[in-house]
This record gives sequence, structure tokens and C-alpha cells, in this order.
Amino acid sequence: MTEVDYVHLVTRVVEVVGTAIIVVGSFGALVVFLANMARTTAPRETLVASFRSNLGRSILLGLEFLVAADIINTVAVEPTIQSLIVLAGIVLIRTFLSFSLEVEIEGRWPWQRAGVTQPVTPGVEAPAAHHFSNLSGE
Repeated sequence: MTEVDYVHLVTRVVEVVGTAIIVVGSFGALVVFLANMARTTAPRETLVASFRSNLGRSILLGLEFLVAADIINTVAVEPTIQSLIVLAGIVLIRTFLSFSLEVEIEGRWPWQRAGVTQPVTPGVEAPAAHHFSNLSGE
């Protein structure tokens, strides 16, 4: 087995782990949601928000592994200009997805500190399900 074969094997393993995290995490979030629906008197909106948060975290973690696999494969196996451009596109798309999921889960941009209340824009009412105060970071 050559060095390139080992790199392909490592890349495959990282991809499988990332995919497994997404699949297992999704089913786990669904099981927790259904169990909570059956045994809890909490408002449905709260349970759905918790489910979406757990599902989003699973997807985020799995995406991190998939991006790592792409980086390993591109840099270690095929370091051509074309493969680097393709990698850049993949990383940009997955980074955008990660940021979008982070905003959806946390209700704030990733670079904003947790627990710090941002001023709400005057005259703008926050949505009932989530409080997205000042996502622009101003």
C-alpha cells in the first residue's frame, strides 16, 4: 500500500465518521424529541426548538468532519490549482451552511459572545420562537 492509498483510506474513514455523526445524531435528536413529546407537558414550540437545536448541532459536527476529509484529500493527494479551487468552493459552501445553522441554533452570529444581551433595533419586534437581536453585530 502506498502513501497515497493510506491518505485515501484516512480520508474515507473521516468521511464515514462525519456521515455517521449526521445520521446517528439526527436519529438521536428525533428519538429524544418523540420521547419528550410523549412524556412532557412542555409547550410544543419549546420541544420543536430543542429538536431543531439538537439536529443542527449534529449536522454542524458532521460537516466539520466532511470539510476535514476534503482538506486532507486535496492537500495531501491532489495539490493542483484545479483541486484547490474546487476545495475552496466546497469549504465556502460548507462554511456558509455552518454559519447559517449556528445562527439558527444560537440566535446570534458565531463571533458574538454568548450570554451578552445585544440592543434590539428600535421599532422591530423579535420573532416569537427565537430572539434574534441585532444579528448584524453592530
